[in-house]
Amino acid sequence: MDLDLLLPAATALLAGLFTVALVDQWQRRRRAYQLVWAIGMSFFALAAGAEALAAAIGWNELLYRTWYMTGAVWTAGWLGLGTAFLLGRTRFGYTFALCLFLAGLFMFLAARRLPPEEVGDLPLLYFIGALILACAVALETYFQNDRWPYLAAAAVVGATIVSSLLMLGTTLPEPGFALDGATGVPTAAIIPGSLRLLTPFLNVTGGLALILGAVFSAYVFMPKKRVLDHSLDPGQPGDEFLFNLFIAPVAIAVNFAASLPGGMAALVRGRLHSRVPATLLIALGALVASSTDTLNRFGSTELFQVGKFVGVILLFLGFLISIEIFQEIRVPFTRIVLRSGRTEHREASRGAEG
Repeated sequence: MDLDLLLPAATALLAGLFTVALVDQWQRRRRAYQLVWAIGMSFFALAAGAEALAAAIGWNELLYRTWYMTGAVWTAGWLGLGTAFLLGRTRFGYTFALCLFLAGLFMFLAARRLPPEEVGDLPLLYFIGALILACAVALETYFQNDRWPYLAAAAVVGATIVSSLLMLGTTLPEPGFALDGATGVPTAAIIPGSLRLLTPFLNVTGGLALILGAVFSAYVFMPKKRVLDHSLDPGQPGDEFLFNLFIAPVAIAVNFAASLPGGMAALVRGRLHSRVPATLLIALGALVASSTDTLNRFGSTELFQVGKFVGVILLFLGFLISIEIFQEIRVPFTRIVLRSGRTEHREASRGAEG
């Protein structure tokens, strides 16, 4: 079978199974992040399915529109939103606010590669919207309100609705799709600039949130060696808080690196919390998938299919390893349990709480 058909078909199948497993888990546990991840993964499956079907029967306008909206625009944003709900009771809101701000800045860079007459003042308008949302998320996090994920949801749902309306109002030039001449991989060359600018808003925000959220979770749940101290306690004086907020990324990075030897030792002894290897796999999978998507946007499409396939495998493995998400593995929507009774080692749980 041709790899152009085999790889996207396998990716769609795996992403579809992943979606079913997440919906099944949400149905039993009713955790918001499971439902949001299921939505994001269903978009991943639809995009890969469109690529597989196009490899079998050829591209047409419907398949191209489906591929662009579900894969290029929506997937990363919804997966990152799921991470926001998972970490909604932590101070990860500051990181999500930074992701929104960086996405707003990135739209100015994206606009430079688009015809000026197509974008106009949209980069500035999009940036202002991203900045307002970032400030709102940061404030909610500062006051220790666990409602900030709902602000993130407003951003993602709003961008999803706006992008849908823009696509519905778009007439694509014949033949209704654009492909890389060398590899046959679809590109966004014929998508209007107003819609293409929303892509980095969702992808940068969602991709960074998924990657950084996974690393943050690994840091929280691994045995820690604190080399640099910092505190984000809102009760401290304002100047001290701003200083700690500024150095927090450096302190976490340094402490994470210093804690790796202890984490490896705990892994060898079987005493490492499951979320540590799980979230590192998720971070790696998100990085691989996001990197190949980014390369596609800059005209390099050679690794597009392979990157998406490897990315979804790493993501699925990470979620399966995590006890918090899959406390038991069973045939979806049945009572047939394939694996159950998974519990954390007591020392690993104490380390996470510490």
